Order: sequence, then C-alpha cells, then structure tokens
Amino acid sequence: MKKSVKWVIGIAAVAGIALLGVRQYQAEIGTAMFQRAVDSRVGRDVTASLPDGLHVALCGTGSPLPNADRAGACTVVVAGKRIFVVDAGEGGARNISMMGIPNGKIEGIFLTHFHSDHMDGLGPMMLLRWTGNAATAPLPIHGPTGVEAIVAGFNTAYAQDNGYRTAHHGADIAPPSGAGAVAVPFAMTDESVVVFDEGGLKITAFTVDHEPVSPAVGYRFDYKGRSVVISGDTAKSASLERAAKGADLLLHEALQPKLVGKMTDGLERKGIKNTAKITRDILDYHASPEEAAESAAKAGVRQLVMTHIVPPVPTPFFYPAFLGSAADRFKGEIVVGEDGMLFTMPAGSKAIERQQLM
Repeated sequence: MKKSVKWVIGIAAVAGIALLGVRQYQAEIGTAMFQRAVDSRVGRDVTASLPDGLHVALCGTGSPLPNADRAGACTVVVAGKRIFVVDAGEGGARNISMMGIPNGKIEGIFLTHFHSDHMDGLGPMMLLRWTGNAATAPLPIHGPTGVEAIVAGFNTAYAQDNGYRTAHHGADIAPPSGAGAVAVPFAMTDESVVVFDEGGLKITAFTVDHEPVSPAVGYRFDYKGRSVVISGDTAKSASLERAAKGADLLLHEALQPKLVGKMTDGLERKGIKNTAKITRDILDYHASPEEAAESAAKAGVRQLVMTHIVPPVPTPFFYPAFLGSAADRFKGEIVVGEDGMLFTMPAGSKAIERQQLM
C-alpha cells in the first residue's frame, strides 16, 4: 500500500476516534444538562409563590391563522389559589405546563363561544388535568347553553383513550370516575349574568357581538378588589364596555383590518379566492386595536392587553403597525399579548405587575 494511502487511512482513523470522543463528550454534557432541566422544571408550580390576589396568564394569544409563536385562544385566571381557564384553544394545555402552572389543579374551564379555535384544545386539557392530579371527578366546563353538546362530543371522542390510560397506569393514577368533562351550562337571561360566586370570587358572563355566532359571551372576574375582563371574540360591543367599567385589566381580542387587507390582496393575486373570501368576512365580527382602545377608554380600565392577534405578527417590530392609532384612543398602558405572559394584581394594591414565564 502506498504511503500516501496509509497516511489518509491513518488520518481518517484518528478523525473517527476523535469524532467518537466528541460525541461521547456531547452525550455526557447533554445528559447532565437534561438532568439540570428536570431538577428545575419537573413539578414546578409558579402559582405557589404568587401573592394573594388576581393573576392572569396568557396560555394562547393566537387565532386560527397559523402562528408558530402563539397557541389558540387560552387564558388562565388564578384567584388566590384557585385556577380557572377561559377558552381552550389548540396548544393551550401545553403552554400551561411550560409556564409552570399545574394542569392538575385547574378547577374549571369557561368557554366564551363554540368556534373551534376556542375549544379544539379541550382534549389535552381534560387529559392533563385528570392524570396530573388523579382527579376523581370530571373537569367542569362552563359555558352558555349549548356547551352540553360540545362536552358530550369530546367525551365520546376520548372515551377509548381514557380506557387505555386507566388500563395502562392503573385506577389509582387514572381513576375512571375522573376522566373527561362535565358540562355546566348557564342561560343568558340578561345582558350579564353571575355564573360563579364562591370564596370571594365572582365571575360574570356578559353578551358580546360576534354574529352569526350565538351565543357568545365574555367574562369578568372579581376577587378581593381586583378585576379582569376577558372579551372573547367580539366586534366593538357596548355590552362589553358596560361590563368592564373600572376593571384593572381588559383582555380584548384585536384584528388589524389594514394588515388583513394586505393578506386578502395577496391571496387574490395568487388566485386563492376561497381563503380571500374568509379574510374579508372576518372583518365584520372582530374588533380592531383602535376599537378595543376606544372601549378600554370608555370603560375606564387601567390597562389594555390585546389578544387573539389577527393577523399573525412574527416579531414585536410589527407591533406598531398592528396597533395603528390605538395609543391615541386610550391613554393607559397597552400591551400586545404574548404566550407566556403573567399579569399579577395583588389584593389591597393597585399594582399590575408583568413577567414572562416561558
């Protein structure tokens, strides 16, 4: 064998040994880093250290339009030590876990309406709550009349999976009695109706304008002098402005017509007329950021958070374009909501603190 060939083979052998060494070293480092992440994240419960008061975590600020950084509509409300969720969009349960909020401690879900993007994450929400705490009773899902059919459908879809979970892990871990959900319907006999009043927490449902979707409601949470209003999906609604009077925090959906119009034009140019029709239609039953700001000003709320962001905005660089002239219409703080944000409103205070949990 020629010396040059032997030299090449030798170099290749040394390189192979070196590569194996690098891979082994990388595996050891990766395992150690994974262990560190397990130690810091598994069993994490950020709610345990929260002060008494009202807290709002954004588990989903997106819409049906694809957005890698935003899950579907989902908001966690923590009142004292009690945890509730408003809407269960796709990816919401995942984000709740990633934020360090224990799914197993969720006491109930409140649906604003029955558009798919506000409930297509119910399956994982039901599963993680059940198995996360060995729940012995189904997850209560509150909503306006019609929620019974929604819950029945999800229970049917997940019945077989529920059986597998119990068979695999045992009844102590996945008690059959705790699987699935139970509907807790309420009738909107007036513009606003108290639907929960217990332990100092009052939850009021109020009608909103999301025609042709009906029923459609928003919710106001009041606890120890602090308050948050969650709009659900709505066009600019006087009923929301009345329900939000004097609230600390208003979470209002927002669609920027100018940016959506550019999407529609692009779809038309590409000949995608069906989707273009949809992007035109959605303009009439959503509120713009400017309209949300007007409602916040009229209601006299202290802070406005935009959620259910349409269209998707990939980075904060686009936020001024999304907000338009909203800041001219509401002089309080305006926040473009992002998945993982936590707003804290301690009892006996006027403070609204904000942090990022993921």
